[in-house]
Amino acid sequence: MADKLRLHEYKVLLYRLFLGYVFYFIARVLFFAFNTNLFAVDHFSELMKLCYYGMAFDTTALLYINSLFLILSVLPLTINTRPGYQKGLTILYFVTNLLAYATNFIDIIYYRFSQVRSTKATLDVLSDETNKKALFEHFSGTYWYIIFIFIICCFAWVWLYKLVKIKPQPVKDAKVYFLSSIVSFLLIAALTVGGIRGDFAHSTRPINMVDAYKHVTVPNQGDIILNTPFAILRTLSANNFKLQHFTDEAYINANIKPIKQYNGNPAVRPNVVVFILESMAREYWGSMNRNTQIANFKSYTPFLDSLSNSSLIFTNAYANGRQSIHAMSSVLAGIPSFQTAFTSSPYAKQKIQSLVSICDTMGYQTAFFHGAANGSMGFQGFGNILGYKNYYGRTEYNNDADFDGIWGIWDEPFFQFMGRTIGTQKQPFLATLFSLSSHDPFQIPQKYKSRFKGGPLPIDKCVQYSDNALRRFFNYAKTQPWYNNTIFVITADHTSQTYYPEYSKSINRFAVPILFFSPNPAYGLKGVRTDLAQQMDIYPSIVDLIGYHKPFRSWGRSLISNLPTETPRVINSTGNICQFMQGNYIYLFDGKNITGIFAAKDKGLEKNLQNGNINAEMNKGMADCKALIQDYADRIVNKKLNP
Repeated sequence: MADKLRLHEYKVLLYRLFLGYVFYFIARVLFFAFNTNLFAVDHFSELMKLCYYGMAFDTTALLYINSLFLILSVLPLTINTRPGYQKGLTILYFVTNLLAYATNFIDIIYYRFSQVRSTKATLDVLSDETNKKALFEHFSGTYWYIIFIFIICCFAWVWLYKLVKIKPQPVKDAKVYFLSSIVSFLLIAALTVGGIRGDFAHSTRPINMVDAYKHVTVPNQGDIILNTPFAILRTLSANNFKLQHFTDEAYINANIKPIKQYNGNPAVRPNVVVFILESMAREYWGSMNRNTQIANFKSYTPFLDSLSNSSLIFTNAYANGRQSIHAMSSVLAGIPSFQTAFTSSPYAKQKIQSLVSICDTMGYQTAFFHGAANGSMGFQGFGNILGYKNYYGRTEYNNDADFDGIWGIWDEPFFQFMGRTIGTQKQPFLATLFSLSSHDPFQIPQKYKSRFKGGPLPIDKCVQYSDNALRRFFNYAKTQPWYNNTIFVITADHTSQTYYPEYSKSINRFAVPILFFSPNPAYGLKGVRTDLAQQMDIYPSIVDLIGYHKPFRSWGRSLISNLPTETPRVINSTGNICQFMQGNYIYLFDGKNITGIFAAKDKGLEKNLQNGNINAEMNKGMADCKALIQDYADRIVNKKLNP
């Protein structure tokens, strides 16, 4: 009877699915082991608890990936047990499973840079890379041991799979065979649907990425619960620009103030040079850490530290995104990136009011510089959308003797190239440079290897190199006629490797520097500010400085006027959870509900105050967070980025 009911086949099928859980567990433990310093997991039992919660997400991923395999395994075809059919199933099983499984191993390394499980947005960013072959060769060579571990896991999975085989069984009673198969098929189909959704309740939505965070107190622990195939599958068709209605337009206009207007009045319109430095986190700057009281702190930016003494610097500033392209939209157009990068969405192809468009209306020449292959990172495409009149990349530099072998032209010669090029521009000009040398694989030119020794992190020597490249640029700029009437703005696109525990905390994973400098004292760009600042504030600050008097759209504020009517705030996203800072508190928002409230000093998000007494400031903060998100989605979806 067991043969007629195909019980042995079903047992083997369960065993094959069970192997998926085993190897996803192994990948999760490896993911944690290689990124231990990024997670506040103190005990083995706590890790096992996170792995237990992760089984729900593994179930969804495995059932998605194996849906065709499951169907072909249980269909009553009478040939299911034959060797040829089983061989075909084996090939299907391993092609689909191992391809998906590989993404977990990619994130073992990539997570330390992105701080979030890879999603469709990650694939979109990769699609904009023009040097995929070089990057693949580099990462394969550098992180060969991860590939080696992956191959071992693959061989082990195949070996265990082959230990339990289905023996050929002829169909002796067709009636029982087909009836039992149909019942089993319907039952397995129902269980599969429930497993993919996360439960069988019609009242709940299918399990999603944010569900991982309801099991943790420290938000980034949710990334241990998740797996990468799940994160990619759940975001393939997700629309994260959904219109919400938390409040009315009057509240938004009064409290968020998305339309700004300033009355700056410079005697002569200044030139503007914006440096967005690759991975140049606040952690590496001495001038940004003079009051952090970090024991044995070491600076890797001697030039920037000296420049800070004559600049207006913000030592409590944060990025509005996690990747380089996020910084471009945040700094230049005041548009942050949450679950899905705005620049990777179909909404990016609309008319956008930005620093570039405003400068254009004021007669500025505009140019964007990035030493990588033209089109890399999506910069050239988005630069065209913003309206840059000129783009200078590796093609325009036209000298591969200064190519670093991976990303593009070394910072030092490319900074000099920008200096010479903007000298040919008609004034006033807006020039933006995105650096690249402080990027994995963290190499510096051979001639500087004995000079820049770095520190405990591989990136440290690159920070020293890029800092020196800036020193040489400014030494050149001082000799040029455009220098004295130029405003320089320096920030980082995002953070990178961390050494000091303070900068491993959830909030400080977005800690970047912001610096304004001008040799012209008329602009008053000097001092140290500790109030909240964000990349989105750079755009309105420059608009204020250059004397644009018309209303414009901005979710940031002018750091120059520092008006009491504009509330200092910061908003960014871990990829699944929005982090909103305002006043004395930090708020976590999952897209629908506030899931946590923390004291402003609690950068590690260790003590959730939400279950205590909610005061008036907390209520205001929660309302402002939702109002900003509402206006953000409304203006993007309804194409109101160019009021």
